Amino acid sequence: MGQTLKCISPIDGSVYAERQTLSRDAGFAVATAARAAQKAWAARPVQERIDLVMAGVAAVGAMNDEIVPELAHMMGRPVRYGGEFGGFNERSSYMAEIAETALADIEVGNDSNFKRYIKRVPHGVVFIVAPWNYPYMTAINTLAPALIAGNTVVLKHATQTLLVGERMAAAFQSAGVPAEVFQNVFLDHDTTSALIAARAFDFVNFTGSVGGGQAMERAAAGTFTGVGTELGGKDPGYVMEDADLDAAVDTLIDGAMFNAGQCCCGIERIYVHESLYDDFVAKAVEIVKGYKLGNPLDEATTMGPMANVRFAAEVRAQIDEAVAAGAVAHIDTMAEDDGGAYLTPQILTEVTHEMRVMRDESFGPVVGIMKVSSDAEAIALMNDSEFGLTASLWTRDLDRAIRIGDEIETGTVFLNRADYLDPSLCWTGCKNTGRGGGLSVIGYQNLTRPKSYHLKKVAG
Repeated sequence: MGQTLKCISPIDGSVYAERQTLSRDAGFAVATAARAAQKAWAARPVQERIDLVMAGVAAVGAMNDEIVPELAHMMGRPVRYGGEFGGFNERSSYMAEIAETALADIEVGNDSNFKRYIKRVPHGVVFIVAPWNYPYMTAINTLAPALIAGNTVVLKHATQTLLVGERMAAAFQSAGVPAEVFQNVFLDHDTTSALIAARAFDFVNFTGSVGGGQAMERAAAGTFTGVGTELGGKDPGYVMEDADLDAAVDTLIDGAMFNAGQCCCGIERIYVHESLYDDFVAKAVEIVKGYKLGNPLDEATTMGPMANVRFAAEVRAQIDEAVAAGAVAHIDTMAEDDGGAYLTPQILTEVTHEMRVMRDESFGPVVGIMKVSSDAEAIALMNDSEFGLTASLWTRDLDRAIRIGDEIETGTVFLNRADYLDPSLCWTGCKNTGRGGGLSVIGYQNLTRPKSYHLKKVAG
């Protein structure tokens, strides 16, 4: 008998959905079926795979009216924001558009003596472990290019968003993707580790905590199975003296607070030049005071609960510790704050890097704002982190931004924007954020392996 996985709704603490995990034998049977189906799938023309994947994407879109309230129940995002299909479709469409070029042979030479080229061939079976915060968009980042490249896929989704993988698999299979080519599974940690350790998969893509990524790498140790990870973040914003102040405040505070702060590339710390600092803080506080915390099924709600009571407890602890150490909290506790999943969004000033709220990942609706006097000070503070996913710079001087960006230890440098994933760029990180890269042409390179052909021609 497997373990029972339960999705506890942050709306009211009730059990919204539950599923049984597969036994060890059943888990291995899934991987075996995926491997048996892979060669035939890879033998199909690229355009046929593209068409089937995009039909699956469209089938997910057709479910959107059901998906939006389902997401509110599972992880608390307000229904007013309409789900994730826009980004889901944008990312898969772009990867479909570049597939033929990205997967094309690399011609090295073809003369009277030799034909030489490099092919991109699929790994085989790709295992995707997806997170709950943007459950559809994070999964499609790897799913679409993996399938298009000729891999088969086994998807394991987070317990908090238990129903997402089922919906995606049902949609893709309804569109004609064979059942063994894309399978959704419910697995416990031990079975997951056993499958990876037994080389049941040829590539593992994991998005989640640093501890979870370490567990994936430990399971794969010695197997030579590729592991791509996107783990924690503590993304900074830096507002320079010549920035468009209103645009900077609006974008950075939205980047810090949207989805109750539960964004992989959410803004978690902001450094503002001393000449703009007071105005920035005043405008930021005004924005946050205007949020409506409440039930995500209510169209008037602009901020729902955090996805889980324990996630909110960690954010409260970081805030309380910071205030006890001298930080100033600017937002009074909202009436809807229940001490559980419903958490008042908070802006903190007088913060330092000795405080956990400026060092540890918060992944919730809190941001610390610090005053700086120079680029050198801001760069040092931005780099004073174990993480490196994105950094958001605000200035009218493009060359200055590039110079600063070159000095920041990060995966993506934004200028005058934040918290956006462009599928034409590689989504990647450094330090404890993990390694590897998704989307763009590099996403295809990571989901395939190079195979060289050195062919000597024989006359006659």
